[in-house]
Amino acid sequence: MDISWIGEDVMSKRYWLMKTEPSTFSIDELARLGTSQWEGVRNYQARNFMRDDMRVGDCVLIYHSNATPPGIVGLATVCREGYPDYFAQDIKSTYFDPKSTPEKPIWFMVDVAFDEKFSRLISLEELKADPALYDMLVVQRGSRLSIQPVSETHFLRVLSYFKTEK
Repeated sequence: MDISWIGEDVMSKRYWLMKTEPSTFSIDELARLGTSQWEGVRNYQARNFMRDDMRVGDCVLIYHSNATPPGIVGLATVCREGYPDYFAQDIKSTYFDPKSTPEKPIWFMVDVAFDEKFSRLISLEELKADPALYDMLVVQRGSRLSIQPVSETHFLRVLSYFKTEK
């Protein structure tokens, strides 16, 4: 696995895990598109992460939820910082929210760029079994947040699963 794209400024980056249902939007779809907006998030904490904390260049672990098995499937990079989710104002959208207006948007999204699809899925079961990841949010009981911060240590640990493979 080539992680040279991370570069030497790894210390200045933030790390995230973003959940998506593969039947709705998969890593393969992101790879096909190259970049995509991450719209439709309707949780205030996840919205706050996108609006206030995510920066261009931040690294993202893409996680397939509601899958058998669920797990981390690849990498992306934030390529556009938070901006209003205009689907909230589209009455035809499943993400429509009549309380969100152009003047006072409630919901935000970011754009992400595809980096890599892993050679294999790292399952939630596998993550839970790794003592080095015991406090990673995604392995915590009841952790359902669709966007989660990830520590640099946890991010690099996940990437280490591929150091010995090939």
